[in-house]
Amino acid sequence: MMTRQSTMRAAILETHNAPLRISNIATPDIGPPDVLVRICASGINPLDTKIHAGMAAHARHSPPAILGIDLAGTVERIGSDVTGFKPGDEVYGMTGGVGGVQGSLAEFAAVDAQLLALKPANLGMREAAALPLIVITAWEGLIDRAALKAGQKVLIHGGAGGVGHVAIQIARAIGAEVFATGSASQRVAIESSGAVFVDRDVAVEAYVAEHTGGRGFDIVYDTVGGKVLDASFTAVRRFGHVVSALGWGTHALAPLSFRAATYSGVFTLLPLLSGEGRARHGAILTEATRLVEAGKLTPLLDARHFTLESVGDAYALIRDHAAKGKLIVDI
Repeated sequence: MMTRQSTMRAAILETHNAPLRISNIATPDIGPPDVLVRICASGINPLDTKIHAGMAAHARHSPPAILGIDLAGTVERIGSDVTGFKPGDEVYGMTGGVGGVQGSLAEFAAVDAQLLALKPANLGMREAAALPLIVITAWEGLIDRAALKAGQKVLIHGGAGGVGHVAIQIARAIGAEVFATGSASQRVAIESSGAVFVDRDVAVEAYVAEHTGGRGFDIVYDTVGGKVLDASFTAVRRFGHVVSALGWGTHALAPLSFRAATYSGVFTLLPLLSGEGRARHGAILTEATRLVEAGKLTPLLDARHFTLESVGDAYALIRDHAAKGKLIVDI
């Protein structure tokens, strides 16, 4: 029988932009729909650094707070309404760190069981913690919004990024023909993920002509935003679909309209912030587990290790664009 631990170590954000303070605080209680997870690893996303700096109003996580959106760990206890998990199960999920929900930079978290899935058996905790936000974002765009089918031509903007490199692999697993933009230095990473490299400095009309005969791509997934989203409206074919995970700014929709194409936005945080649609996140991660175990999806990790005490160093690497894959904190 597992011994209940009354306190836990956690990294606390007391003031935006300040170093996180390591504290001993009460281990959270669980409600009927919750699971208490003993956290082994916390995945860091660029959004975490923006929340830390107080620059992510859409994520609403006011100090004092525990950051950390992604986790992997072991089920310690389950609430009375939970049927899909049992103590000892290894799980992963995008479970907090926004909207006042406790994040994963702590030894334990009380998590809505709907947000979790069983961890892929062939991944360690660190690799599993790298996946939830980026997999869910990629999946919602390609599958839930754009209804990707085998044989379609897909263009992914930012193919070497977190969302981009898993979007390539998901699209390939579905049977799509995948193209991805990036800088010349990212060519090897993009090609190793399984996409045809497209130089981001080449004019959109030129690569549309080269790779689609001028017809355009069936689906364009923008993970970059700004002018890249504008280019996406030009790169899509007639009756095609553009998806963006970064729809900031002001955009002219005429190029999209003239193609009778459609647009969808992806806001992966919405179920965490609103409580609506959380079960879909668990279902997506269950599908992702199948892909990982089939050898069709592999996260790219930075080899460096971080602890609760050195989270600030990891944040600095992300701010400096110096990470070589996802950064993971060992809890």
